[in-house]
Amino acid sequence: MKGTERHHLKENEIERLARQARELVDTRGTQLSWAIAAVVIVGAAAVIFLGWRDHVRAQAHVLLAAAIAVQDARIGPPPAPGTVSTAPYFPTESERAQAALAKFKAVADAYPATDAGIFARYQQAASDMALGHPADAATTYQQVIDRAGTSVYAQMARLGLAEAQARAGQYDQAINAFKDLAQRKDGTLPVDGILMQLGRVYLDAGKPTDAQQTFTRVVSEYPDSPFSPDAKRELEALKKT
Repeated sequence: MKGTERHHLKENEIERLARQARELVDTRGTQLSWAIAAVVIVGAAAVIFLGWRDHVRAQAHVLLAAAIAVQDARIGPPPAPGTVSTAPYFPTESERAQAALAKFKAVADAYPATDAGIFARYQQAASDMALGHPADAATTYQQVIDRAGTSVYAQMARLGLAEAQARAGQYDQAINAFKDLAQRKDGTLPVDGILMQLGRVYLDAGKPTDAQQTFTRVVSEYPDSPFSPDAKRELEALKKT
């Protein structure tokens, strides 16, 4: 159903309920009648709004599912002649990422305030990163941060933004972002993984001493971490330089 048609039906329903409320007041003419009428109108409006919101969410998830299908599409040649297949496919990963980006952007633009829209915006940024567009990804990650509040989407977007800044050569911004994320002990992101990223950005920025201190933290503070072997290898490499 088109948006204008849904809006028209919603207005008609509210007008009908308002007319019934007025008739109730005209019949009884008491203060109690006004209160009952108000409850009827407010309650009905709430039901209509919730139904409309659920419909919007459902539509957003339908579009999101289509975008994810493109993101997960097969890479390779077309199906063999005579083979019936409705599954999408792309010749290259780059073409798939470009198509997925467009799909995710469409969902996020159409339903920016829904969970599906926020997730789609995050995936749009991730697609830009895959395509080698860190500046565009950084802008999009920031949009997720602005919209997602304190949710896990916002935390993941902060991590993505730091990675995009590092990829774009904005090392000071990336270092500050990773350091801030590493200090959030109550967050859902693994601090040991963030420290590994921070150490590597220090290396890229030409700051080996800071990198060494950061990798040492991973080894000493998180000895059982899956990142600990990588940190040890980075420390061994630094000793040889």
